[in-house]
Amino acid sequence: MLAGVLYALVAGLMWGLVFVAPQMLPEYPAALLSVGRYLAFGLIALPLAWVDRAGLRDLSRADWLEALKLAAVGNLLYYLCLAGAIQRAGGPLPTMLIGTLPVVIAICANLRDHQRDGRLPWLRLLPSLLLIAVGIACVNSVELDALRRDSGVDLGRYVSGALLACLAVACWTWYPLRNADWLRDHPGRSPRTWATAQGVATLPLALLGFVLLNLLPGAGDSGFAMPLGPQPVRFLLLMAAIGLFASWLGTLCWNEASQRLPTALVGQLIVFETLAALAYAYLWRSEFPAWLTLLGVLLLVAGVLWALRVKPELVAAEGHAG
Repeated sequence: MLAGVLYALVAGLMWGLVFVAPQMLPEYPAALLSVGRYLAFGLIALPLAWVDRAGLRDLSRADWLEALKLAAVGNLLYYLCLAGAIQRAGGPLPTMLIGTLPVVIAICANLRDHQRDGRLPWLRLLPSLLLIAVGIACVNSVELDALRRDSGVDLGRYVSGALLACLAVACWTWYPLRNADWLRDHPGRSPRTWATAQGVATLPLALLGFVLLNLLPGAGDSGFAMPLGPQPVRFLLLMAAIGLFASWLGTLCWNEASQRLPTALVGQLIVFETLAALAYAYLWRSEFPAWLTLLGVLLLVAGVLWALRVKPELVAAEGHAG
């Protein structure tokens, strides 16, 4: 249990980095940030794949197809939606909506996986879910109040950012549940090998996306300097950093946590990503959070700790022999 929680914490710290990148490169299209990040992830995975070639050879065609699906939805599509949401609605709203993932995933996993993992009693789980939800509301209320006071906000752009953030939530509700299915169905396989396989599967998708972005009519007509933009060195270094730390290391740590913890519990530990993203955002702004934000952080942590005290109850097999 402790090892699983620590792995989930490190994954959250790594994944929080991806919320800062769109704010550091606001002039870059979300699609370019997405394919750039995962091109870096795929290239980083190649030497790792050579080291782990024996484990990768054991993967079947069905396994590689699953890795491709996870890469397309949980990597490229998720980050395309998230980066676009942050650039359109600012950091607070997307962080708030992504922060609902612990609640959304816990509910979905408890409904779907109770036969495999045991059922977390709803009445005992409810206080932790409420603490997390109230904590997320507190953390974001200060930011949203400031945003409402800004008369220059484009409502249409803001709404489109909210919709993109909701799509990102959908992608990352599907991804950890589907990823946990594969890991739990293959307990003898290395989480490191599976993380590397997803990186290898991501590379051709990201490469195709990068080529299409550069071939699209009018790609350079907006004054944006394709293919690397107006800050090529910063772009390359940032993509390499989040490709290594957020994509590969974060996925590896999450896989380790997914093999050790019930899906309903590991889903709630995504709250670490929200906390890390908020911390990095305030560091980037050189601001100290308001007291209501700090209260929200404490509620989030309390909700996670409460959830870890809830033990799954075995469920009798459904159906009877005829």
